[in-house]
Amino acid sequence: MISIKQINEKDIDLCYELDSNTISIWSKNQWAEEFKKKGIKVFGLLFSNLVIGICVLHVVLDEAQINFFVVKKKYRKKGFGSYLMSFLIKQCKELNINKLILEVSQTNITAVKFYSRFDFCTVGIRRNYYKDGSDALLKEKNLTTK
Repeated sequence: MISIKQINEKDIDLCYELDSNTISIWSKNQWAEEFKKKGIKVFGLLFSNLVIGICVLHVVLDEAQINFFVVKKKYRKKGFGSYLMSFLIKQCKELNINKLILEVSQTNITAVKFYSRFDFCTVGIRRNYYKDGSDALLKEKNLTTK
């Protein structure tokens, strides 16, 4: 069974462990700092009560930024990431969020394609953004219907 629950700072170890075993972008201290920020919502994707994915959403007024989005490797390409993204988009609409933004490494072709399927458009580039020197693509999804 798949479910999504909001998780909090008591789950820092879980978040850090999942991050360390996947994309390795934040230290344990950075996870602790993330939970302290105003407007942060952290969602865990559960499969049979096991956390297999995490998303960190930072809500500021009528915009939200996805600061972290990952699904454990062995659960990828099985629809779990799409389930989590669809949930996030629905949450944002319920919160009257107009725009959803994120950054993704241009070298992460799988993630770039994934976000494109959800109509995220590239609106900018941050040169040499990641530790490996790769550029970050700034992606945006408009949630309003005009």
